[in-house]
Amino acid sequence: MKKLTFILAILITTIGCEDVIDVEVPNGEAKLVIDATFEYFRNETPATMEGGVKLTLSAPFFNTDVPAVSDATVFITNMNDNTIINFIESEEQGFFIPSEEEFLPEFDTPYQLTVEYKDETYVADATLIPTVPIDDVQQGDATLFDGDETEIIITYTDDATRDDFYLFDFDFNLFITSEDRFYQGETFGFSYFYDQMVSNQEITIKIIGIDEQYFDYATLLIEQSDQGGGNPFQTPPAVLRGNIINKTNPDNYALGYFTISEANRFDFSIEK
Repeated sequence: MKKLTFILAILITTIGCEDVIDVEVPNGEAKLVIDATFEYFRNETPATMEGGVKLTLSAPFFNTDVPAVSDATVFITNMNDNTIINFIESEEQGFFIPSEEEFLPEFDTPYQLTVEYKDETYVADATLIPTVPIDDVQQGDATLFDGDETEIIITYTDDATRDDFYLFDFDFNLFITSEDRFYQGETFGFSYFYDQMVSNQEITIKIIGIDEQYFDYATLLIEQSDQGGGNPFQTPPAVLRGNIINKTNPDNYALGYFTISEANRFDFSIEK
């Protein structure tokens, strides 16, 4: 089994981003931000989907007040049979969820998100991306610079039949990305370090399947956020264009991303 120690400051390597991703500093008129992230826990009983469509407006640089958008129409279309799942605003302002039935996606099926806002139509396409289970999580005794960190060791087995890209969610809005280029088809383990805030806490670690384009996007978001607080998948200081297209007025592009991921989670108790 290969073993690699991840240190957040040096984790993210240089990557080649696809043309759809464009980095720029927010300036001028506020833009619509569409955060449409879905995590499908297919292997749980019953299978469940977490996520929804969060609509906001981009805020000026350094402004922490992010306006929510409520006056929009949101739906997802199964492009194989043209069935539509309509979304309604939940109790959380600007957060849209299925209006009637739960959205449970299928593999090899294209889905299109549509958001209608201020007489303009925004669309994005996604398919369900698979992942693998987490084999094991153990608490280690190694530390980093301050000596107060808590090490956990995550082990999983990559699928040899495909090229995989992963997003790991370590709770507390802490994320890393990984690709299987150097461990394809192998059992792989790595260390992740929390600071002392997690002592005696219950945590949930998730391994989330993503495609290469979203891998590039998420890696840049994590780089920008420096994970110093807050969720990197909220609007970051340098704005990233994702896979959302404005069909009505392409120049008035939206920010954000539409992604559908298979996910697996592992609950773990941190000791002193």
